[in-house]
Amino acid sequence: MTSGQKVVLALLVLSSIAGLATGGSLYYRLAIFWIILFFGSWLWSSVSIGNLSFNRSARSLRAQVGQIFEERFEVQNLNRFPRLWLEIRDHSTLPGADGSRVITMLRGKQSRSYMARVRLVRRGVFPLGPTTIATGDLFGLFPKEKSFAETDSLLVYPMMVEVRDFPNPPGLLPGGEALRRRTHQVTPNAAGVRDYSTGDPLNRIHWLSTARRGRLIVKEFELDPLADVWIFLDADRQVQAALPQPELEEIVRDLWGHRGKINLPPSTEEYGISAAASLVRDYLRRGRAVGFVCAGQHLALISPDRGGRQLGKILEALALTRAEGRLPLRALIETQVKHMVRGSTVVLITPSSSNEVALTVDFLLQRGLKPIVVILDASTFGGVQGIDQLADSILMLGVPHRVIKNTMDLSTALSNGYVGG
Repeated sequence: MTSGQKVVLALLVLSSIAGLATGGSLYYRLAIFWIILFFGSWLWSSVSIGNLSFNRSARSLRAQVGQIFEERFEVQNLNRFPRLWLEIRDHSTLPGADGSRVITMLRGKQSRSYMARVRLVRRGVFPLGPTTIATGDLFGLFPKEKSFAETDSLLVYPMMVEVRDFPNPPGLLPGGEALRRRTHQVTPNAAGVRDYSTGDPLNRIHWLSTARRGRLIVKEFELDPLADVWIFLDADRQVQAALPQPELEEIVRDLWGHRGKINLPPSTEEYGISAAASLVRDYLRRGRAVGFVCAGQHLALISPDRGGRQLGKILEALALTRAEGRLPLRALIETQVKHMVRGSTVVLITPSSSNEVALTVDFLLQRGLKPIVVILDASTFGGVQGIDQLADSILMLGVPHRVIKNTMDLSTALSNGYVGG
């Protein structure tokens, strides 16, 4: 029972007692007024919360850090009874979510909608809801609420930057022959023909065979001899470092107020994930087949492939990755090296300053692979020192490398950093 209900009931009791004690009609009329007010407010609230339709929708359920996410909220009154006010409360965990509103005077059989916008500042999966609609009577005696569970989730990809002149070893396979592996990508290596299947693109139809056989025939292709690119992200929790992060509300408010650019959180985890996403996109644009391996809270292993679908798969894995793994980078590579074709490019992204990284690079060279190292300077994120010695060791091996420090422009660090060898 709310405090307002208790007050009305107390006034009702006092009016009734005063009426019985004095016999005055004024007190009886007051008692009747309090009764009508109490039960009338209860009836009003009960009617106000029923027969409401609510829907929230978005054009896309996938977006990237830095983009503006738009969501449409719609409330419909399904009966002829007007709603004086409705408070919509958005309980989404999306940072900066601004879907809460107050709607007044919603007439019978009328619908009302509005758009909510938020600039995305964190990667991950965020449920779009739950949502609560609150209303009540004129005096607030009987507040009512109705909850609507979330039906969709928003997947926010990590931030990506433009990369220029990052090392791109040719990595031709021995003999220059095509890999005997079928692919849905169109390559110069046609492997044969087969019957058309639903979903095959029209540019793969072999018209001569189609005319000859009287049914649709499509071409099949094999991978060309350009070797794969493997990107390894070190998600071992023992080597990560992070500085205190500003409040999310402060970040969102500053972005809307000054339209400033989004800065990555000061952690090796976020810088490493953003670097991995940027390099994946860069290599795919160059026509390379890219694979991804990371042992965070769970093992993510995506075999090399080309095209936009591959980029989406890797970005989804990166959006969900947390640097909470317990498998060192060298152990991870040793478990996967048997799946790599000789001559493949291997990009290592790690915040570790241990000499184990240099030993891992040497191990890859002995296996006929072409390593590239992206070092996150953990000391600038509040971690341990020692990056200079590691960089010198990698330089002596003649392996290209980049160094990324906290607050450094990621695009500049990946594009114009020092390249050894």
